[in-house]
Amino acid sequence: MILVELGCGTTKREGVIGVDRLPLPGVDIVADMEQGLPFFESDSVDAIYSDHFFEHIGNFELLIREIHRVLKKEGTLFLRVPHFSNPYYYSDPTHRRFFGLYTFDYYSDPVHQLRHKVPAFYGNPRFRVIRRKLIFKSDFLIRSVIKHRIIQPLVNLSDYTRELYEELFCHLLPCQEIYFEIQPVK
Repeated sequence: MILVELGCGTTKREGVIGVDRLPLPGVDIVADMEQGLPFFESDSVDAIYSDHFFEHIGNFELLIREIHRVLKKEGTLFLRVPHFSNPYYYSDPTHRRFFGLYTFDYYSDPVHQLRHKVPAFYGNPRFRVIRRKLIFKSDFLIRSVIKHRIIQPLVNLSDYTRELYEELFCHLLPCQEIYFEIQPVK
């Protein structure tokens, strides 16, 4: 089983091949992922993990095509990125891209999309979003409890409540992250 973590930094998961641009402790492959993933064969990877890496990528379409290429048919991309409403997102000058509920629907067939349909501009590759979840956090204890234990479960009750939140309430009660599980359609 081949498990990969893109942009692993110094906090690589146990039992994965860590890929990062910098030669940090624990990094197994030092590479610029803006150039793709040529060091992995097609249909060879069982799972790809990535936490707070995709927002730094400029050549997003190439990386998405490469992930589709290297993942096995049953493979899964587990991805955590800042949500576009995160007020701290804008403080980091290395962030290049925004993410919301519909980001990966642009790479999905309409049948796999949320209620609000988006155009499938990119044709290929195609993915199926298996799971998406909005993550609420705070650096302040009381706010963190309210956001994580009350707001997060309510917002994530269904696709409808997630879409309602993003359309009407995300700028009043910003969430910090969005989590996706995505599989290639091959």
